[in-house]
Amino acid sequence: MRVLPNDDNYNAADGSGARVAPAGRKRRRSRILIFLAVFALLGGSGLVAGGYYFDSVPTPTDLKLPESTTVYYADGRTKMATLGAENRTIVPYGQMNDSAKQAIVAAEDRSFWTNKGIDFSGVLRAAWSNVTGGQRQGASTITQQYARVAADLNGVTYSRKLREAVIAWKLDDKYSKEEILGFYLNTVPFGRGAYGIEAAAQTYFGKTVSRDAPAANQLTPAEAMVLCAMVKQPEADPNDPEGTPGYDPRRNAKARQNSIDRWNYIRDGMVKLGYLSAADATNLAYPDDVKPIDPNAGRSGLDRPTGLVVNHVLSELRQTDAFKDKPADFIRNGGFKIVTTIDKRVQDAAEAAADIRRDSAPEAVRGQPKNWQAALVAVEPGTGRVLGYYGGNDGGGADYAGWYYDENGAARGFGQHPPGSSFKVYDLAAAVRDKVSVKQHFDSPETKEFPESGRTKTSPAGPIRNAEHAPCQPDCALWEATVASLNVTYFELTEKLGKAKVIDMATRAGVDSMWATEKGNPRSQRVELRGQPAEEVAGRFSTEVGIGQYGIAVQDHANGMATFAAGGKRAEQHFVRTVTKGDDRLFEERLVQTDVGLDKEAVNQLDWTLSRVKAAKLDNGWDAAGKTGTWQAGQSTTQNVHTWMVGYTGALAGAVWLGTTDGKPLRTKDGSYQVFGATGAGPIWRQFMEQATAALKLDPDKYRFGTPEFPGDTPSPAPPETPKPTAASPTPTVQPTPSARPTCGPAPCGSASPSPSGKPTGPPSRSPSPRPSPSLSPSRTKGPQ
Repeated sequence: MRVLPNDDNYNAADGSGARVAPAGRKRRRSRILIFLAVFALLGGSGLVAGGYYFDSVPTPTDLKLPESTTVYYADGRTKMATLGAENRTIVPYGQMNDSAKQAIVAAEDRSFWTNKGIDFSGVLRAAWSNVTGGQRQGASTITQQYARVAADLNGVTYSRKLREAVIAWKLDDKYSKEEILGFYLNTVPFGRGAYGIEAAAQTYFGKTVSRDAPAANQLTPAEAMVLCAMVKQPEADPNDPEGTPGYDPRRNAKARQNSIDRWNYIRDGMVKLGYLSAADATNLAYPDDVKPIDPNAGRSGLDRPTGLVVNHVLSELRQTDAFKDKPADFIRNGGFKIVTTIDKRVQDAAEAAADIRRDSAPEAVRGQPKNWQAALVAVEPGTGRVLGYYGGNDGGGADYAGWYYDENGAARGFGQHPPGSSFKVYDLAAAVRDKVSVKQHFDSPETKEFPESGRTKTSPAGPIRNAEHAPCQPDCALWEATVASLNVTYFELTEKLGKAKVIDMATRAGVDSMWATEKGNPRSQRVELRGQPAEEVAGRFSTEVGIGQYGIAVQDHANGMATFAAGGKRAEQHFVRTVTKGDDRLFEERLVQTDVGLDKEAVNQLDWTLSRVKAAKLDNGWDAAGKTGTWQAGQSTTQNVHTWMVGYTGALAGAVWLGTTDGKPLRTKDGSYQVFGATGAGPIWRQFMEQATAALKLDPDKYRFGTPEFPGDTPSPAPPETPKPTAASPTPTVQPTPSARPTCGPAPCGSASPSPSGKPTGPPSRSPSPRPSPSLSPSRTKGPQ
């Protein structure tokens, strides 16, 4: 038998909640009452408005509920961050266990299974108040409460009771009670930023409402009653948080008592509705294991260093067919599961080494001045997967390791820095590709003029000078000049090879962009390298490109090292492995390799030479290769502002930059300016490589370097110890670099657009063309080491 609903009766005789078919006469009576109630409201708010609601109120199929997207580490299980305006995970009604279904009915609408979706007395009271100008009144059924939320989500602003009445009537007429209850449980707020019962179960108890989960992980009836008590007032009154704290038992003593009182009310309702026996209710204990309130819960992981990873993830996905041209919040509120390439073990090692504010950082960089900043990127050779990324400690702050597109298509990031001598790895790779043996000798005096490149005694920058010394001077083999990082040798090598070949090798290996200066413009400007003719691009740079004058991104440098670690096979650097929603797979990584033109002998000579760099030697038995780099501040020959260490094993490649956030010289806490690649970035790189390779638990014997044959050469003696850095070279010239691409300054770019359409284009990679210039740290550096 079906009766008019109110908050105190329930007429399903067996307590099962099943809908009982009413008699035709009573159905007509219900409809008449509905029309009378709605008509009364229409009389106060206007028939035109009422007609509008009959035609356009949103039904559940029209309503697109925001659902939080979760970002995971590479294992697909460990959460990195939660995205979205609301913490919501939608669970279909049929997959929910009974605890929440029963508790919410007992708490909010005990006649739910028999009413017509409308509290007639409440609507009539509201109608009378609307006509007489009195205070708005009336309790609401579950159907009306859902209707209210649905209308608010779509921005409807007319009388609330009219909205509730009309939408609730339409809902109850069109949908089953089970469907409506499912809509409600997935929609209402439960406090602490949790929307929907599943998010609430996870937030308050660390459990799930899924009936398919192990029993120990499922929300119990007692716990569900605690959650459903909070629907009455999900959050404390901001104007009186102590006096009106709501029902979160962890907020304060009064809130706990409110929760207990409401819990007892719900328990009594569970007995009345037949969901609990009197004996079971008596034995039911109030749960005391509600999680404490976490003040950082709302940040959803985006404030941590991996928040910068999320920026790159979103940037990458916006360039894919599945997500490009979608609204800005489509990914965040789409309920997707994003599995990244970031390995939690590698990321932990990266943060432990590169976050120089932690006690876990190497002693050489720990406790240094506040303007010191490090960045580290690790890439898996052969796949291009970014395994670790540290661009700064604040996920919402500056990114010193790279750059990305924000949701408006503007470039963000501070991740480019002059690489100094660490860029010589690309000169060396270009040389061995051209069959220049690393045992070939070069004239390597302390200073040397290069008229063709404008470096003479009478030129403003003067001749090229070595920043370091080597016993082999003035006649050094290329490998010896590499170990000693002799600028004269490498400047001559760049001249002989040609700038185009050096830039071409860097581009093929993984350096997609390089930053240059333009006459009269102190701000560096990004130059797209990839997809451009090498000779044309080379015209934008001077010969100093070979000794690392022009800025590159840490993440690009890391990808270049991964290419050499993979035997000269470049893979596209990327952050995303898969994107799914339910059973649908929307995106999956594509692992593609490109040969950069290095044969086996060239690879072996490259590895052999770089493994002889003292700073690259690891203490864990792994074969490792690397190169340091330093770039001086302004006109100084004694102060440095950028230091680098880049390198690889057969299983992992990494690039580390250590510099300053304000462009000032690196000065230690003791007042010394003696900071170089080997002493600054080097310790970070070595600690990271040793800890990361240990965490990955790989066999180093499977990743040994090959032995070069040196055709036509005789074996050379063991390399000398790398001497301590001495005086630096004078400032190289800064060749004007005209470009039509937009520029950005010390602050993040806010107006540049990556393409004429204002949105990034191209395949799912970091290099659509053309791109805007990301914002940069001040360019105050001139000399390499």
